[in-house]
Amino acid sequence: MIQTRWLRIGVLAAGVILAARLSAAAEPAKPVTFSKDVAPILQAKCQSCHEPGSIAPMALISYQDARPWARSIRERVSKRQMPPWHIDRSVGVQKFKNDMSLTDEQIDTIVRWVDQGAPQGNPADMPTPRPVATELYWQAERDGHGAPDIVVKSGEQTMPALHQDEWWRPLVDIPELTEPRWVKIVEIRPSNLQGRKILHHSIAYQLLNPENADAVNSGIGRGFGGGAASPDPADLVNRRPQLMEWAIGKGYDQYMEGTGKLILPGERIAWDEHIHAAGEEITAGSELGIWLYRKGQEPKKRSYLVGFTGLKNGPGALDIPPNQVSHTEGFTVLKENTIITNFQPHFHLRGKAMQVEAILPNGNTQVISYVQDFNFNWMTNYIFADDAAPAFPRGTIIHVTAWYDNTANNKSNPDPNQWVGYGDRTVDEMAHAWMNVVYLTDAEYEQWLTEHKAKNPSTQNQQ
Repeated sequence: MIQTRWLRIGVLAAGVILAARLSAAAEPAKPVTFSKDVAPILQAKCQSCHEPGSIAPMALISYQDARPWARSIRERVSKRQMPPWHIDRSVGVQKFKNDMSLTDEQIDTIVRWVDQGAPQGNPADMPTPRPVATELYWQAERDGHGAPDIVVKSGEQTMPALHQDEWWRPLVDIPELTEPRWVKIVEIRPSNLQGRKILHHSIAYQLLNPENADAVNSGIGRGFGGGAASPDPADLVNRRPQLMEWAIGKGYDQYMEGTGKLILPGERIAWDEHIHAAGEEITAGSELGIWLYRKGQEPKKRSYLVGFTGLKNGPGALDIPPNQVSHTEGFTVLKENTIITNFQPHFHLRGKAMQVEAILPNGNTQVISYVQDFNFNWMTNYIFADDAAPAFPRGTIIHVTAWYDNTANNKSNPDPNQWVGYGDRTVDEMAHAWMNVVYLTDAEYEQWLTEHKAKNPSTQNQQ
C-alpha cells in the first residue's frame, strides 16, 4: 500500500517538476541573487533554527554562511524536507495556524538562484538583519502571542555521555495561580540549549483539584491500543488530563478559539520526561509556558489531548521485521460528536508515514491528514485553522495507518538488521496521532454542519 502511494506521489512530483522546467525553458530566466531574493526567505523561514547556537548544524544568515550549502539547500527545499513541514499537500486539511512551509514561488526562487550559480548580488540589497537569539526563546512569543503568563519548571537531571534511556517524573506546583484560569496556548521547551540533545519527549500531566473533574477526557472509546480480549490501559492514559505532549522539534499547542483547558489553584504538573544519551554529559530538564485567556474572555468548551492509536491489536502486536517496509492500522470510535483541531504524528526512528482518516457512520470516508515523509528530528504539530478543522458525528471511526521503513534507505535507522517492537526507548517504535479534540452536543453539531456546508461541500457527507 505504501509503495503505491509513494509511486503516486513520485509521479505527481515528477510531473510538477517537468512542467516547471518546460515553463522555465519557454521564457528567459529572471536573474536571482542572494542579497535581494534569497536572504529575505531564509530570514523569514529558516534563521530561527539556522543561526549560531540554535539547533541546525550551520547558520544561513549571510551569503558567506549559505553559499557553501547552496546545492544542499536546493535539494532540501525542492523536496520539501526543509523547513520541516511534511504534510501531504494533495489531501486532507490544508489550512493551518502555524504553517512554516515555503510557497511554490519561494522554492522556485531558491532553485533558480542555485541553478544560476548562486550569485551574491549587491550586498546593499540585503534585508535589515534580524537579531540572533543568544538564549532560549518561546516560539509562541516569536509568533506574536507575547510572553507566557506562567512558566512551570521541572528541575534538571544529568544524563551521562553514555547511558541507557531514562524516564524522569518530577512533580511540581503551578506557580502564581491564585484563582481559576483558562489556558489558550501551551509550549514546552528544554531548560537550556544543550537539553535539545538529550530530551526526546516531555509530557505535562495535570494533577487535578477535585473541582476540576470535567478535565478528564471520557469521549474516546480507546486510545493507544490493547486487544479486544484484554483490558485497555490506554483509555486510562487518554482520560488522564494532559496540558501538552512535546517531542523533538515540536513548537506549541494553540487551542481552537473559544476552547481551552481550565487550571485551578492547588493543581500540580506531573512531568514524564524521556531522556537519552548524546555522547556528552548534559544537565537539563523541561519548562512549560502557559498563555491564559484574559478575564472576561473565558472559553465555553474544553479541549482534550488524545493519542489516537495506530495499533489495532495493541502495543504487544507491533512487529517490524528487519530490512522491510511494513505498516499497521488502528481504529478509535468517537463516543461524542467531535471537532479535531490538529495533527501530530508520533513515531521513533523507523517511522515513515502516517495517515488519519475518518470512516463515518454512513460509510463515507474522509482523509484528515497524511504525512508522507516523517522525520524523527521534527515532531511537527500541524494546527488546523479554526475554519478548516473538521468535525465528525459520534460513531465515526478514526482510522490511523502507520508505515515503518526498517531498511538501509532510512537514514535515521540505526540498524536495519534488527527486529523492532513496541517500546518507549528511542530504538523501539510506536505509532499514535496526538490530536486535540473538542466535543459537541447534537444541537451544536447540527449548527456546525449548517455553517460549514456552504463553505465546504465535503461536509455534506458528515451526517
